[in-house]
Amino acid sequence: MTGTDASSSSPASPSASFRLAYVPGATPAKWVRIWNERLPDVPLTLLSVTPAEAFGALREGAADAGLVRLPVDRDDLSAIPLYTETTVVVVPKDHLFAAVEEVSAEDLADELVLHPLDDTLGWERPPGRPAMERPATTADAIELVAAGVGVLAVPQSLARLHHRKDLTYRTLVGVPQSRVALSWPAADEAPDLVEEFIGIVRGRTVNSTRGRRAEEKKGQKQPKPQKAAKPARTTGKQGGGSRTAGRPSASRKGGGGAGRSGKPRRGRG
Repeated sequence: MTGTDASSSSPASPSASFRLAYVPGATPAKWVRIWNERLPDVPLTLLSVTPAEAFGALREGAADAGLVRLPVDRDDLSAIPLYTETTVVVVPKDHLFAAVEEVSAEDLADELVLHPLDDTLGWERPPGRPAMERPATTADAIELVAAGVGVLAVPQSLARLHHRKDLTYRTLVGVPQSRVALSWPAADEAPDLVEEFIGIVRGRTVNSTRGRRAEEKKGQKQPKPQKAAKPARTTGKQGGGSRTAGRPSASRKGGGGAGRSGKPRRGRG
């Protein structure tokens, strides 16, 4: 049974599972760790996919949710933006840009800027001089930069993913940025396990998580024991007996009840 199929049963069901797709550069490790702490009985499977494969995996049911890059087609997919990445330019370590902390789009005007087919920045018009042929992948573009053929603008996570000792990168300003989002197939209500993961990525605590598991945990709480009622004090009125628990009432002349010390109390006029 998949995580989506398991939505009609308890997330704690032994047959429940959750499959999370993620694109290059997305780092689900922290959230997976929290998931394993909170739901140790529900296995989480990670599926590495390319940006081109990510949405198909969600639509075809190969994954229950995915860490993807925006934009997302909202006609059949739901999405929650998570964070925006810094854009950087990858250059050889001996490049002029390596001597500065920040580079602008205008600084790239005379540079050969590689624009791979799997680019995730959504340029209206890439800066710099275009290459005669677009590299097939970001990895291919990195190899060309290492060979001294052009520079490459990418989200910072991809620069780290394709790190090489002979390359470095600098912050690139005045250019598009990539936003990472959590996406899942659109529905009137997100499946329970998806809701659990939404709670984790949004930083909800165990007690504030909206998923069914949180409701079950609340249902397991035992009511606090009620405090024993305090024994009523004697009123001292005529005809009143002592109400001290476990003690027989003591009578005296005038019908007044006995005080707590066992001595008769003085009547009220």
